[in-house]
Amino acid sequence: MERYRELRRLVHDPFLLFLVALIFSLLALFIVYPLVKVLTTSLFYRGEFNPKYFLQFFQRRYLIRPFLNSLTVGGLVALLGTTIGFVFAYAVTRTDIPGKSLFRVIATFPIISPPFLIALAAILLLGNHGLITEFLRTRFGIDWDIYGLPGLVLTETLAYFPLAFMTLEGVLSGIDPALEESALDLGASRLRTFFKVTLPLATPGIASALLLVFIRSLEDFGNPIVIQGHYPVLTTQAYLAVTGMYNLPLAATLSVILLVPTLLAFVFQRYWVSRRSYVTVTGRPTPSSLKATTPGLKWGLFGVLCVLSGIILLFYGLVFYGSFTRMWGLDNTLTLENFRYVFSTGLDYLLDTLKIAGMATPIGGILAVIIAYLVTRRRFPGRGLMDFLSMLNFAIPGTIVGIGYILAFHKPPLQLTGTAAIIALVFIFRRMPVGIREAVAMLQQVDPAIDEVAVDLGAGFWGSFRRIILPLISPAFVSGMVYIFVRCVTAISAVVFVVSAQWQLITVALLHEVDNADLSQAAAYGVVIIVVVLGVIFLIDNIIDKLILRRWKRAG
Repeated sequence: MERYRELRRLVHDPFLLFLVALIFSLLALFIVYPLVKVLTTSLFYRGEFNPKYFLQFFQRRYLIRPFLNSLTVGGLVALLGTTIGFVFAYAVTRTDIPGKSLFRVIATFPIISPPFLIALAAILLLGNHGLITEFLRTRFGIDWDIYGLPGLVLTETLAYFPLAFMTLEGVLSGIDPALEESALDLGASRLRTFFKVTLPLATPGIASALLLVFIRSLEDFGNPIVIQGHYPVLTTQAYLAVTGMYNLPLAATLSVILLVPTLLAFVFQRYWVSRRSYVTVTGRPTPSSLKATTPGLKWGLFGVLCVLSGIILLFYGLVFYGSFTRMWGLDNTLTLENFRYVFSTGLDYLLDTLKIAGMATPIGGILAVIIAYLVTRRRFPGRGLMDFLSMLNFAIPGTIVGIGYILAFHKPPLQLTGTAAIIALVFIFRRMPVGIREAVAMLQQVDPAIDEVAVDLGAGFWGSFRRIILPLISPAFVSGMVYIFVRCVTAISAVVFVVSAQWQLITVALLHEVDNADLSQAAAYGVVIIVVVLGVIFLIDNIIDKLILRRWKRAG
């Protein structure tokens, strides 16, 4: 009966019916259809059902080894990244160490840069001609470099521990200090209070952070392609199957195999462990912490955070320094030639990136807010399905998304390969889930009676949404757009499959420089990306939030 009433309400609201049908059509075309193409390509060979590459996967060592390597790296990165994220989160939320604001900024800094920029820094520091490598070679005769499992674990841990930090910061700051203070008053030591009170209360968030970092490590493409050495992982093997062997069925099969652990981890995280995800931690609750920390704990944590922050700053500082060297490792003479090269040869890459990101960001932000509003405030048949489909690309590795778009849109009537549209679509539907979760989190704090009264007074769906809801959730709208833009400018894993000679991206240009061993020019690209991202974040925050949305609120 309830489903029938929902259907009647939907039929009697033409605009809502049109919007629901449009959203479902977009999700089916740009999320479900590419995924189906990957699955069918992996199972059907030359038009007939023949899972030959699945059989080969279990029979040939060179195929199963990258899968086991991916699981090994993912497990190690999840453990280390979550541990570091917990240390940062605990220190800034539960203690009175000095410099917490600075540590928070440093902990989130890797998010605004391409993930594989850390791999570039690792090469500058620990590669064949790295500073530490040369020191060990000349002073002690030790010939060692970072390529392989150590490099993958190091770079991915530094790249993805901020995700654990953002999740655990919200979890720990939400724990009432009175619980810990009560345990202390009853005679428990601080160590016992931590293990018996704080840690159990944070366990769901820790499990969520572990799974989140594990998923992101499994799907990482940028760091492995730069620093994997002779330790291949599944994402790079799928990429090489496309670009090196031109074997799309094999690439599709490897992608589907990669999908299994990531999708299982995503479902486990979202529905069994906790519905709390880092994408919903947009604004922390009012900070509450135990101020009376012992000097040993206070300065011990401060020292640990200084060391970890120093490593992060060293890596990024080395990229900055390397961008001014003539030829890293061979000729470290300072020069501006690398930046002249970036703004001459690489200018088209930068402009293409900004054009496509500028097109995808507002579309993705608006779609995210609309979907969040529909799944939280409107009752209609298929609402749960819409919520699931809109979040599906968050769980799917970028390799699968890129290969899926190649397979789905390479021939009429939807021939998009080689165009800017296919890159923008990858950006929109790959990054939109974050904006959806942020808008959902904020909508849950808005009393539904507000927009219900507006509808009852004749505002209608569009009037209520435009004049009431959107101004109220404008912070989520802006932060969602910022995230989408940042990830568009720094993305590599999915879009590397759909770029073309006509439309290139600056991250792909950076990757090409690393492949050519032009590390100084690659570092210059990295510095330019970071500066551009910071500048656009400032513009979005000040122009959109302070001018457009404030005017919108006044008009409403």
